[in-house]
Amino acid sequence: MTTGLVVVGCGGHSREVLTIARAVNEAAGRQIWQLLGIVDDRPTEENLKRLQRLDVPYLGDMAWLRDAPPDTQHVIGIGDPRIRRAVGNRIDGHGIPAASLVHPDATIGPDTGHGPGFVAFAGARVTTNVTIGRHVHLNQNATVGHDSSLADYVSVNPLAAVSGDCHLAEGVLIGTNAAVLQGLRVGRDSTVGAGACVVRDVPDQVTVKGVPAR
Repeated sequence: MTTGLVVVGCGGHSREVLTIARAVNEAAGRQIWQLLGIVDDRPTEENLKRLQRLDVPYLGDMAWLRDAPPDTQHVIGIGDPRIRRAVGNRIDGHGIPAASLVHPDATIGPDTGHGPGFVAFAGARVTTNVTIGRHVHLNQNATVGHDSSLADYVSVNPLAAVSGDCHLAEGVLIGTNAAVLQGLRVGRDSTVGAGACVVRDVPDQVTVKGVPAR
């Protein structure tokens, strides 16, 4: 069965997401996802040209979703977790289900559950007994250790490492090449800067940087 898929967003992150759908089709040897195109309220001319080079249609703004064909699903191709949450809240009103995309070169271990809209990029690694919420994005070569939980709209950027038994609250962003050590919590809507090492719990709505992260 083939399912129509719309990617929300026209930036670089969304174009990486749509390549995951294509990789899933290629690995399966059949068309699991029919890529209908991309919606975006304010695409730049340069990004529209990049879409053309990828042979991906621009469908229009997000209002297109109101009249989407039956059985269409969507995936949000927006890297910033707070913007992704705002967009997700808008789409919820259209009643279009969220697709989950796992690149064939990602590894999702046993007893790991995830909510709709989950995206695992190439090289992402999740070990075992991990709980993952809605619209969570694990970018290239990011890792998540055992017994961890990632709440809705978390982003783990490329090469970041989340150790075992960690809890990332809703809207958390873990920057590129950052590390969260064993058993720690990062609070809601907080950001861990690129290359930082988290050695103690992080409160809500703060940004921490450095080694150790402060």
